Amino acid sequence: MWRAERRLALVYDEEYLEHEQHPTHPERRERLSYTVDRLREEGVLEVEGIELVEPRPAGREELELVHEPEHVELIRRMSEQGGGVIDADTIVTGRTYEQARLAAGGALRAVELTVSGEYDVAFAMVRPPGHHAGRAKAAGFCYFNNVAIAAEYALRELGVERIAILDWDAHHGDGTQEIFYDRDDVLYVSIHQDGRTLYPGTGFPHEVGEGRGEGYTVNIPVPPGSGDRTYRRAFERIIDPIVREYGPDLILISAGQDCHFTDPITNLSVTARGYEWMMRRAVKLAEEVNALGPVAVLEGGYSVEDGLPYTNLAVICGLAGLPTDLREPVGSPEENPEGPERVEEVARRLSGYWEVLSRS
Repeated sequence: MWRAERRLALVYDEEYLEHEQHPTHPERRERLSYTVDRLREEGVLEVEGIELVEPRPAGREELELVHEPEHVELIRRMSEQGGGVIDADTIVTGRTYEQARLAAGGALRAVELTVSGEYDVAFAMVRPPGHHAGRAKAAGFCYFNNVAIAAEYALRELGVERIAILDWDAHHGDGTQEIFYDRDDVLYVSIHQDGRTLYPGTGFPHEVGEGRGEGYTVNIPVPPGSGDRTYRRAFERIIDPIVREYGPDLILISAGQDCHFTDPITNLSVTARGYEWMMRRAVKLAEEVNALGPVAVLEGGYSVEDGLPYTNLAVICGLAGLPTDLREPVGSPEENPEGPERVEEVARRLSGYWEVLSRS
């Protein structure tokens, strides 16, 4: 029997499988059900030090830490009245409000468990995702911003003073960026597919924050076809140095698994092994800066058979420090060789804000 190197809380509830806009929607129940099946097959849920933990629903006042009351009321009222349409990809059903509250509460529970010291690391395996939800906006399959709510809660209620959010979803987290754009107590770092080629069309290097927050939003757009080499370069050249210079108390990760090469709605080439490397690197980074976490919260990822069961397993093994045998069912394509150079260009543009980059 394996034993985890770090105590890991897997925050999960079968209610997360019940959220459904329609059966063929990319953000459907199989995203998690196939992952849970895989974890059981691999024996991960029996590993000493890894525990399933139930979430709690977020209270309305917790949702309103980052969302306008009118937005929260809109989702509640639409759901109470049987549902409605936000946009073509974001539909409210009669259960959406309660399910989205439980997703946000899963992120809250993961942060509570980690900051209290009960667990070393946590992964909130939640649905629906959240990073496109802004202060007064639901979009892109998202209703409430799970990571942003958890971050603000940690700052206001748990004694945390500085937080770094690393968002590696293939889509730019425009909602998270908007919420913290004028803040210096949250460093938001996003690596994502170039917004000229993918929804939501934002997240360019010149978007660096404003006011007190200028420089504390870091966007690393990469070209289609970018894979493990590009993501490693982004960590080594930009993410690691900036997070070390910032010195957060807590690291949160918007863990979008749609960078995988089999994802049907994105165009990147990251492998499950690449995801494991990124998570192990994030764990090491937290140790180096003496930060709590990482606390990962599931965002996107739509390759329900060939992607998510392997990438989620990779993330869990990286967090817990378990050995892995990540043999994927299909081979990965060639990477776009332009990716690493694009990372270098971003580093040069950001050097005016971060001394550590100006010395490189």
